[in-house]
Amino acid sequence: MTETRIAPLALYQEVAERLRQRIFAHELKPGTWVDEQALAEDYGISRTPLREALKVLASEGLVTLKPRRGCYVTEISERDLDEVFKVMAMLEGECARTSASRASETELGTLKAIHADLEKAASAQDINAFFEANQAFHHELQRIADNRWLLHVIEDLRKVIKLSRHHSLFSEGRLEQSLAEHRALLDALLARDADAADQLMREHIRSGREALARIADARNRAA
Repeated sequence: MTETRIAPLALYQEVAERLRQRIFAHELKPGTWVDEQALAEDYGISRTPLREALKVLASEGLVTLKPRRGCYVTEISERDLDEVFKVMAMLEGECARTSASRASETELGTLKAIHADLEKAASAQDINAFFEANQAFHHELQRIADNRWLLHVIEDLRKVIKLSRHHSLFSEGRLEQSLAEHRALLDALLARDADAADQLMREHIRSGREALARIADARNRAA
């Protein structure tokens, strides 16, 4: 019997990932038209896999396909951010609640180690390192919660949030505020207080949204 060969990663998937990273890096800025011909030439491919890749990104909300006008990088509005963060607060709150109830001592130790990285980055005022440790902490909670559907929705929403032109940690005082929120959250997790972990995570997510709003307000006043 001949073994079924495993096909390599489809070309359109690789193209989608490259475009996804360019969108997150704002090399392809929100609201801009996607020049399909130029991209196809740049990647040395036909427009067929490129269009399939754009359909994938459209399903993730990263680009918008407009009839007879082409494809545009999605421009997220303040209302979009309000709505996405409300849903994120509920979902991540549930992750924190579940993790507080089911985390093993080893997993709690991992959370403590990640939090130590947060403390170190905050002390050095290293926003990039703090962001990476923050992401690792949230990802670990999602892993502990062990709900693949919950994780899938959270990951999709985080992709949309990345379309924002700003990062909440650049709001004055946000890094210190975020660290204080993480300290309280870790305490609740170590105490296995599911209700407190849920509430504190929701407040943490809401605080991140408020920081982004302050940045937007400052930008509008300066315009």
